[in-house]
Order: sequence, then C-alpha cells, then structure tokens
Amino acid sequence: MAAGAGNFRPVLSAVNKIFRSYSALPTTSTLTHSRSYANIQAPVSKPEGKTTCTLIPGDGVGPEMMAAMQEVIKAAGAPVEFEQYFLSDVQRLLSSKLDDVVNSVTKNAVCLKGILASPVTGDLTSTNYRFRSDLDLFANVVHIKSLPGIKSRHKNIDLVIVREQTEGEFSCLEHETVHGVVECYKIVTEEKSRRIAKFAFDYATKHGRKKVTAVHKANIMKLGDGLFLRCCQDIAKLYPKIQFDAMIIDNCTMQMVSNPHQFDVLVMGNLYGSILDNIGAGLVGGAGVVSGSSYSPNAVVYEPGARHTYAEAVGKNVANPTAYIIMAAKMLNHVNLQYHSQMIFKALEKTIKAGKFLTKDLGGQSSTEEFTYAVINALTPLSAK
Repeated sequence: MAAGAGNFRPVLSAVNKIFRSYSALPTTSTLTHSRSYANIQAPVSKPEGKTTCTLIPGDGVGPEMMAAMQEVIKAAGAPVEFEQYFLSDVQRLLSSKLDDVVNSVTKNAVCLKGILASPVTGDLTSTNYRFRSDLDLFANVVHIKSLPGIKSRHKNIDLVIVREQTEGEFSCLEHETVHGVVECYKIVTEEKSRRIAKFAFDYATKHGRKKVTAVHKANIMKLGDGLFLRCCQDIAKLYPKIQFDAMIIDNCTMQMVSNPHQFDVLVMGNLYGSILDNIGAGLVGGAGVVSGSSYSPNAVVYEPGARHTYAEAVGKNVANPTAYIIMAAKMLNHVNLQYHSQMIFKALEKTIKAGKFLTKDLGGQSSTEEFTYAVINALTPLSAK
C-alpha cells in the first residue's frame, strides 16, 4: 500500500455514512506522509488568493471519488476552496435545494459534479435535467483520449464529442394519450442547433482541430434531424479552414468501434451523444478514465464523461478515480492554475503508465486509496529535471 494510505480510511468511512446522515462530507485528513507542493515556486504565474468551486459529490461512488480527488488537489497545493452541496433524486431527504446549488454555480462560475442517478419512475423531469436547464448548460464536451499504460484494441485515439443537452429526446415531454399509447416529443430548434454547431466549430478552431462531423438521422427524421443537419451545414460555411462532413448515427457507431481515428470533433443531439460518449469510453478503458464538461454562456461544470454511478461498488474501495482526477485538473487549467493542473496530469499519467497501482477495471489489483496515493506520491514540481 502506498505511503499515507491509512489516513484515507477515515474519509471512506465517513463517505459511506452519507446516506444515513445529513452531514456534509468531512474535510479530508492531512497527508502527513505524502509530499505537498503548496510552497513551490511555480514556473508560471499563479492568481492571487483562492478560487471557489462548487462541488456536487453525486450518487453511487461519487462521494468516494470526490474525496480521492480532493486529496490529490490538496497534495498539489492548488489554492481552491469548495462549496459542497449534496444533490440527488434517489436520496431526496439528504438533497440540498436545487435553487441553492444553481445559485452557487452561478456565483462561482465553475463546478465539479459527480453523476446524479435518474430513477426510471417518478417525476418526468429529473433533478439532473432541471440542473442543466436552469444553468443553460447547453454544450457537453467529452474528450475520448487514449492514456499510455491502458490496454485497448485501438491506440492513440484522440477525438471530441460535442453534445447538445437542453433539448432533443431528453426534453422530458411525454404523455399517455390513451391507455397503452405514449407520445414522447423530440424537440429540435434552429436556435439551439445553430448554437451547438457554432460551439463545435469554435472548439475545433481554438484547439487546433481539423474536422467537424455532424451526426444525425435525417434520412428518417427528415424534419427534426434535417433541421439540425442544415444548421450544421450553414455554420460550416463560416469556417472554411475546418473540414466538415456528416454521418448517420447507425453508421457512426460502427465506424467509432472499427476506425475511431477518422474522427476529430463530432457534434450531435442529446441521445446520440449519450450513446457515443459511452462507446468512446469503452474504447479507451471504460467509464473510470473519461471526463467531460458542460458549458453555459457563464459557467462550466466538470463531470465524468460516461454517466455511470457504479452504485454496486459503494464502500468497497475498488472504483477508479481517474476520471475525477482528470476533470479536477481540467478545472484547475480553466481557472488559470495551469501549474497545478499540469502537475496533476503528469503524476496521473506517470502512475498509469508505470502500471504498479492500477484498479481492477484497468487490469490491476489496487484499491481506490492505493491508486490515489500512488498519484500523490508521483507529484513532482514542474521545474524539477
């Protein structure tokens, strides 16, 4: 077991009680045996003071993964404070008021969020949907990227899935017209289709990407997906340096698993994005290694890329915190803490590539805490040679 792992057990024990008490997660313990770089002179400038970030642990193993992630951030010395809210559809008695959470994200403009489980029964509109709608988190971005040290069929995958997530099949508009007949509406608007298309092309331009692929089913849904496709085609004309093509969702799923290297940036509606996010995660190692982010005009929420709560692993100390550590590093980069972000990225990559402390989903036998402390012990000042 990695040095200092014993200090991690009280955190896990406290986390396991979250469903039985209405107390916030405890402050993570001081890592007396782990190296901390809070006082290192960074080779890049760092903002003065501390950044405040809203933190939503989520359901399933989310609280445990957030605890592991916080340990890494603390050991790296990143000047970040968290406003923590527990939000849940399956544990409503413990859940904070949605308005309070939305206000916190609006104020801080940055958030780390675990996965919220959506029950198959109950209200048509889930808490997760209302959260996204209230904040207008219209663009979900998932970076599907191979990590050295993780075995997979395809190597060197590097693609981005951009998903419109405020309308489409997940609009939560359905009703039973007569007994045994249910109508479920798929909402597609020109305004939001053009907005997500422009976001995808802007993202490609900013990050040096060469191609954008619109994913659709316009051959069958000629009005709804036809509108989306036309909007993407119109926006593409404004970006002559970015190659544009389109692909039917059926074919795209097959192409994704057979030849993922042909893709760069893909843009699509809600349901198609949910499907391809999970296919992409499977290509590079599973749900535990892919992070995502959701954007509104005024805020960004970082969350796992594949939306699985992994509830069956709660309290077993076996889940992989890689996705949570990646999304934390991306959050630090977003708030201009690039030094700490890069330090965490490099420590994570070093740990996975070494292969000594891998969780079971990656073919190893290490626990959550062993993997976490391996990352912490791999933290190295960027100025070190």
